[in-house]
Amino acid sequence: MAKPNFIDLSYEHRIPILYEDRSIIAIDKPAGWMLVPVSWQRTDWNLQAALISSIEAGHFWARSRNIKFFKYIHRLDGETSGILLFARSQGALNTYGDLFETRRIEKIYLAVTDKLPRQSTWTCQLSLAQDAKRIGRIVVDRNGKPAETEFRVVASAGGKHLIEARPHTGRTHQIRVHLAESGCAILGDELYGKPGNTMALRSVGLACRDPFTGKPIAIRAPVEGFLAQYGFPASVYQMKFLSLPPRKPRVPDAGQ
Repeated sequence: MAKPNFIDLSYEHRIPILYEDRSIIAIDKPAGWMLVPVSWQRTDWNLQAALISSIEAGHFWARSRNIKFFKYIHRLDGETSGILLFARSQGALNTYGDLFETRRIEKIYLAVTDKLPRQSTWTCQLSLAQDAKRIGRIVVDRNGKPAETEFRVVASAGGKHLIEARPHTGRTHQIRVHLAESGCAILGDELYGKPGNTMALRSVGLACRDPFTGKPIAIRAPVEGFLAQYGFPASVYQMKFLSLPPRKPRVPDAGQ
């Protein structure tokens, strides 16, 4: 029987698998699932704990892959959807973790705001730190950790604006704070903007060189549903990875 292309946590929760090899698995994380400390194991929406429980229960998605180790390599906020990488071994966790730490992973996000940005493209380099007055909130602090995000307005429709974000560092809430400080907080961001049903932030692209083989890896998450949710046609956005060479067209063999 073929391996399923999704993680089946329950009849209600099937998480698509976007990419996999011997070292990693990339999933399309739904909004609402959190990656939380072990001390919060009782939280119903603890994704890491739910996946480990599924593996220990012998669910077919894991059994068919002979998964013994499964740990997230980087983080997404609870309300952020999209690409999330998991390591299948401690060695993969360490090696891919180093790629993130040394900024050798290209990351692409899409966000939606109802405030028109002042520029069509810009780079935000405001340093960030934990808010001393509120746990879990991040503030701009010139003595904080350096952070850099490139932004590009992709399209505008119905009073909403679609923005592509390319973070070059991986600080907590980096895109959210940088957009809020740019005067265009993300729709539904309760911490840095206005409350809403869902936060309009999705991780849609991730690219790197496989640290074990040197081959390019380019992972894309579906964008059609996200765009439609905020009134944008799928045709407005074409993803382009900058760190990997473009795909060369296949040259037909002689006689074809």
